Amino acid sequence: MSTVAVSATDQLVASALLPEGFKVPASRFIHPSTRMRQLLDSEPFLFGPGVYDPMGAELVMYYGFKAVYFSGYSFAIGHLGTTDMDLYSNVEIADAARRTVSALRKFQLTMAVGDPEKGIAPKHLEIPPVIVDMDGGYGNIFNVQRTTELYVTAGVAAAHIEDQVLPKRCGHIGGKALIPVSEMVGKLRMARAVATDLGNDDFVIIARTDGLSAVDAPESLRHMELAVDRGLRYLDSGMPDMLWCEFPTSDRGAVETFSEQIKKRFPDARFAFNWSSSFKWFKDPNPMSFAELGEMGVKFIFITLGAQHAEGHGLSVLLQAMSAEQQDGYIALQRKEFAPDQDFPTRSHHFFSGVPYHHLVGKAYDAARLGREFVETLPEDRVV
Repeated sequence: MSTVAVSATDQLVASALLPEGFKVPASRFIHPSTRMRQLLDSEPFLFGPGVYDPMGAELVMYYGFKAVYFSGYSFAIGHLGTTDMDLYSNVEIADAARRTVSALRKFQLTMAVGDPEKGIAPKHLEIPPVIVDMDGGYGNIFNVQRTTELYVTAGVAAAHIEDQVLPKRCGHIGGKALIPVSEMVGKLRMARAVATDLGNDDFVIIARTDGLSAVDAPESLRHMELAVDRGLRYLDSGMPDMLWCEFPTSDRGAVETFSEQIKKRFPDARFAFNWSSSFKWFKDPNPMSFAELGEMGVKFIFITLGAQHAEGHGLSVLLQAMSAEQQDGYIALQRKEFAPDQDFPTRSHHFFSGVPYHHLVGKAYDAARLGREFVETLPEDRVV
């Protein structure tokens, strides 16, 4: 494993949490919301793979992605084993987001140490800003107030709020209903006010509308016309930094129409786009590329359930193999993990979880039984 190159604008600096001689990118000390705004201004688009736990976020960070999307639907499946119909509370998802942000900061330290004893060089990873689902705010404006406070104090960079009646449901499940525009704007205003009150004017707020496929709303249902009208009214409030319309299919025509209509009044509007796992992109003869979306003004792109589908596939393959071949099924997985041309950081769970870092820092702080002298010498060709 080689040391990752660091850009000229992001020099390495010391951290009080690292042993002498080890360093991290200076961006560690930039607030995640500020960091996200810098990336939005400098990148053609920002892509955040969807995850639901700290380990998934660490893998996103390891492979150099510049954002992490913490999906509500993924959280519902991954932590409750249920669907996305407002069946978890704001405190539950906020705590999961807090643990994820904390894990990324710790992961940066552990990778910055590498493993000196095994000759594994430090890897200087940038901490990607974490964008978190806020659903419909989990109640009225005071629920939004509490949720935003939890997110901001957790170090979350951004959140999106949608205009569905509560209990809400996934944007690709039928039966969605909308709250009045004034109520949605009130929620956006509250989120902005909380962030400002906490000293984070850079907190990124994304307004989502489900007007395109809603079946009930205070105003007449006009589908695309309604979605555009709602989007314009949210931007008129001056509260959101980005606008997200949830689309029912992968039809590029709808995306182009929505963005073009919005840009007639807001030419510099920025959009978020759910490159959704609900769509069978592999059957689309001309699927929208991230680059094409960026040209339409989409600045933040995410795949909500990417990690869930990857786990479902990978774990199913392993379980099927072990069911048929018992121990040989797991041995086949290890052969893939340790193939010389592969870079799977989790193949050594000790390295991935930061054992070398804990030994080094534990020794420096005189922690009991932490130091290289307590490490059992075992042949590297037999154990991780």
